[in-house]
Amino acid sequence: MGILDWFKNRPAQFDADRVSEELIRGAVDKAITVTNPRLVVLPGCHKRLAPAAEKAIEFLRALLAEMPAARPLSADGWSAEQDLRAYFVAPADIAAVLARSDNLRTLFDKYIDLEQAYVVLGMSFNEQRVFGMALHGDMVQRDVAQTSVSFSDHRAHLCGRDEARLRRVVGAQAFEYLLAQALAEIGEERVERQELESNRSLLRARLRLLRQQGPGLGSLFGSSAPAARSEQAQLEAELLENERQLAAMGGNESALEMELDSLIEVLENPQRYLRVERRHLRLNPMNIIVERENGEPVIDLDVRLAMLSGSTPTCRAVVVGRVERGQMALAPRMNLADAARYL
Repeated sequence: MGILDWFKNRPAQFDADRVSEELIRGAVDKAITVTNPRLVVLPGCHKRLAPAAEKAIEFLRALLAEMPAARPLSADGWSAEQDLRAYFVAPADIAAVLARSDNLRTLFDKYIDLEQAYVVLGMSFNEQRVFGMALHGDMVQRDVAQTSVSFSDHRAHLCGRDEARLRRVVGAQAFEYLLAQALAEIGEERVERQELESNRSLLRARLRLLRQQGPGLGSLFGSSAPAARSEQAQLEAELLENERQLAAMGGNESALEMELDSLIEVLENPQRYLRVERRHLRLNPMNIIVERENGEPVIDLDVRLAMLSGSTPTCRAVVVGRVERGQMALAPRMNLADAARYL
């Protein structure tokens, strides 16, 4: 069972008022399974991980509590909803995003009596400095430095039958993201150890070969012995340094300890890898930030930006939408006739 199933199929674990012991225990089990199942051989592994898992869950619950309330997401409402006009260029863009969501379609297909579903709409958020025209009083000024805002790469993958289930799905995905960051850091430590061990084997082989052939043969020819002795001393020094670094890492049990410490460090500090920033924007109909009043129409837009600062930093604007079954257009199909022309 994946972590997403663990959250969705056992909703009683995610208590709205408190973090239950069952939830913490399940989170610890999942963390160990995802990172390294051998961590269980360490004394007190579960007990050491539990406070970190609880801290991560409390952090995620606080983020989920700040999620905005669901709002209608439909092509029909584009003309009347100013925020939809800011996010989408045209009503057809909303219909296209919903049509591409296989998860949302599967949810409606699975629950035939479900009339509406809830979804997290994620979008790339871009700010760009541009030069355009601005109205100052009765005068139009050209080549004015402005900030343009745009939203692109719309995706609607996370969905649920109601808001409570949707929040659990988001919480599960966020927890899984933290585990992925821990796994990435553990992987770097494993690679470093493997490189040191490989380098040690290579150094030992070179040193053994040099001792067997270098100084002995060099002494026969007279001039090679000093160079061979110098190279041997250098190899010995490199081997000693390599052994020192490996000793600092410790044996297999020490490696497991380091992995557990890395996992605890990530779960105790989730804010390093994930945060949500709230931005209030005042935009004109062209999605240009309005810095001072000039009489033109203005859209007040509250944007939630999810900032992921892991190995691949990402910034996504997120909106919680409520989708009616009737808004689900037919899934896009490949035109085989047109595709055949390019074969």
